[in-house]
Amino acid sequence: MAAILEASDLAFGYQPRALLFEGWSAAFHRGEFCAVTGPSGRGKSTLLYLLGLMLAPTQGRILLDGNAVESSSDRERAQLRAQRFGFVFQDAALDATRTILDNVLEGSLYRGEDPKAAAPRALALLEKFQVELRADARPGQVSGGQAQRIALCRALLGNPDVLLADEPTGNLDAVSAKLVINALHRHAREGAAVIVVTHDPAVAARCDREISL
Repeated sequence: MAAILEASDLAFGYQPRALLFEGWSAAFHRGEFCAVTGPSGRGKSTLLYLLGLMLAPTQGRILLDGNAVESSSDRERAQLRAQRFGFVFQDAALDATRTILDNVLEGSLYRGEDPKAAAPRALALLEKFQVELRADARPGQVSGGQAQRIALCRALLGNPDVLLADEPTGNLDAVSAKLVINALHRHAREGAAVIVVTHDPAVAARCDREISL
């Protein structure tokens, strides 16, 4: 089966002579839940941003459905991120000036979807993941566990083909962590490629494959 997302001979460094990694290759398939592990400072989060087209590699190729996309324009990569990718960041990355519901609906704006049409799906996700606050509450009123579940709802709203999660359980209690990992696992089983950066052996054990940097 052809890979939905593939990295070939990637290299990246924030400074030209100080590469975080080089010659890195991997392929990711629909239906797969994959863990990326390794010591702190090895570039795991950076790799996730490269795979998600938020950074351009110093060298190498990133292919989506077999098509090289690493050299696409900023606008083209933004469109691909909006249409094909979902992200769960380590710190949830919620906008404190917007309501919980608006945070979840944020991606619909970039996909060209009417937020009003997407709102029922967003509310259903918030209920599914047990965010027990009014949708018009602000992120400053939520716990860390609730913030990460809100971020997960935002990532899942567009039913992305590729879902990338950076330490999604790092600051969560056991109950919230299980809820998040179960959701990521289920999304993979529904046909997406799910890639999670983690230091937690228990999370890696739930994955189909582990790649160590």
